[in-house]
Amino acid sequence: MSESTGQEGRRFPAPEQLAAHANVGPDVYAQAESDRLAFWETQARRLTWSQEWDQVLDWSNPPFAKWFVGGKLNVAYNCVDRHVEDGHGEQVAYHWEGEPGDTRTITYAQLQDDVCRAANALLELGVQAGDRVAIYMPMIPEAVVAMLACARIGAVHMVVFGGFSADALASRITDSGAVLVITSDGGYRRGAPSALKPAVDDAVGRTDSVRNVLVVRRTQQDVEWTEGRDLWWHDVVDRQSAEHTPEAFDAEHPLYIMYTSGTTASPKGILHTSGGYLTQVAYSHWASFDLKPDDDVFWTSADIGWVTGHSYIVYGPLANRATSIMYEGTPETPHRGRWFEIIEKYKVTIMYTAPTVIRTFMKWGEDIPAKFDLSSLRVLGSVGEPINPEAWLWYHEHIGGGRCPIVDTWWQTETGAHMINPLPGVTDLKPGSAQTPFPGISAKVVDDEGNELGDDSTGLLVLTEPWPSMLRTIWGDDDRYVDTYWSRFGKEVYFAGDGAKKDDDGDIWLLGRVDDVMNVSGHRISTTEVESSLVAHPTVAEAAVVGASDPTTGQGIVAFVILRGAAEDSGDELVQQLRNHVAKDIGPIAKPRQIMVVQELPKTRSGKIMRRLLRDIAENRELGDVTTLTDSSVMNLIKDKLPASSSSDD
Repeated sequence: MSESTGQEGRRFPAPEQLAAHANVGPDVYAQAESDRLAFWETQARRLTWSQEWDQVLDWSNPPFAKWFVGGKLNVAYNCVDRHVEDGHGEQVAYHWEGEPGDTRTITYAQLQDDVCRAANALLELGVQAGDRVAIYMPMIPEAVVAMLACARIGAVHMVVFGGFSADALASRITDSGAVLVITSDGGYRRGAPSALKPAVDDAVGRTDSVRNVLVVRRTQQDVEWTEGRDLWWHDVVDRQSAEHTPEAFDAEHPLYIMYTSGTTASPKGILHTSGGYLTQVAYSHWASFDLKPDDDVFWTSADIGWVTGHSYIVYGPLANRATSIMYEGTPETPHRGRWFEIIEKYKVTIMYTAPTVIRTFMKWGEDIPAKFDLSSLRVLGSVGEPINPEAWLWYHEHIGGGRCPIVDTWWQTETGAHMINPLPGVTDLKPGSAQTPFPGISAKVVDDEGNELGDDSTGLLVLTEPWPSMLRTIWGDDDRYVDTYWSRFGKEVYFAGDGAKKDDDGDIWLLGRVDDVMNVSGHRISTTEVESSLVAHPTVAEAAVVGASDPTTGQGIVAFVILRGAAEDSGDELVQQLRNHVAKDIGPIAKPRQIMVVQELPKTRSGKIMRRLLRDIAENRELGDVTTLTDSSVMNLIKDKLPASSSSDD
């Protein structure tokens, strides 16, 4: 992160009122450090266990950890039943908004009934504990019910994002050996119904493990039907009893598999288990967002098909008896103020979203959120990638009204829960920095040989102690698990694959994937650093930077920028301004070789920029796989723009 952006030394003190009533205090770090295992044992006791554990952690065979050894619990019971038993059945679990404007309000008592019926339906279909169930659905309440029903009977759910192709779904079904697929006829996206069932039919036709396909009627689209295999949710689930006694499972019983895409190999099936995972997602949700279950309305804007949705739409919030928002559609449908309209309608108090969304709002302009009453908000969160200081400040001012702390969280599908982030009411905040390891987490910045670096240094981010919500393996491939995550610095050190910087105060700034660190004439420059500088310019709403091969410097810096709504593209003059701005901001070595002004950037359906494709453009290579993009036509628009909007003089 560039010092000359003016933000690295800037601090935002914890709001006094929030600090006075925060769930945790500054002493939480010392408590965790003095006895890490006792600390996590205390957090585990926030849950309801049917059998106490004999050992907090078994790390006798690294990197294969076992947490709360001998303990037994039921994840669904902890997320639903115990709250109903405690007298909170009438509390709202979810306010659901469909994109067309239809709504549902689901209480904890109603959720319990729905989950029990779904669990009984799964049992009727022959699903047993340990079986894998694929879930391929839009953002509708039945997706949450399906996940909890699996957890209730000990089946292992494997959620596939509803925007993925039949190829992606088929490969995941095959690898996991799923016996059942739960899907929908379709969902709504950008104002129109989109079909899901055809992709399921295609995928299941290529596999041999699936016995049944259970289909939720959402959009009323006509669907192909295979008698004996395909079943309507309303026919099978609705007639079931709302009574079901949950079984307690071992703390290490598999809870879910989530596949992460690899750029050069098959997707990795990340396995998360029950007791440790639920312990950390519940505690981190409560502590990171200062959740008050009787007062707060919590909204994570992610899709359930991603780990953020698993941990902070479903398991963390429900374990903490939160009231949450679920929204099916996109931010601009039917208008660009839709999200702010929802915040105003439900008086959302905690908002958790991605920097790419924040930068989109920046591009649209501050006049849109200004039309809505956002005064209910008290805590904001950021997830998915490092947040540029300029986006942090815009989020703070125009969404948070200058009063809401921003919890910038670093974690991964593999980690399961928050690993590095400030705590609201405890930490003085720095725009763009995730700052400090979460209590009970040991994260360090090391050099290429694994030696810990001091303050004011840049290196590699590693985790040096096991944590409760850590992945247990890659499904069916222990060797790949070890090779991928635990080989660079030994079997007791997890290498996250990210670069990081420690500033003069010892706070951590994430620099993105190590692959996104460019080597320009022997100087290591992170793409995040250059992107932050570009977004700090008043004309730029969003930027993506890649390193492209250069015969002179080894790599040259190529930037793609989207202008703010009011800014005008003045061609070479603007490009030169931006190049000079970066040179002044960071140094001449960081001056981009080329800058292209574009209308959109290639993004996956989870909102992440596909820099791999931008490298293909920058190096005039044939484009790689574009099937995971939200809109693959964006790449052709960028290619067409290449000659006119680049500059490489000097």
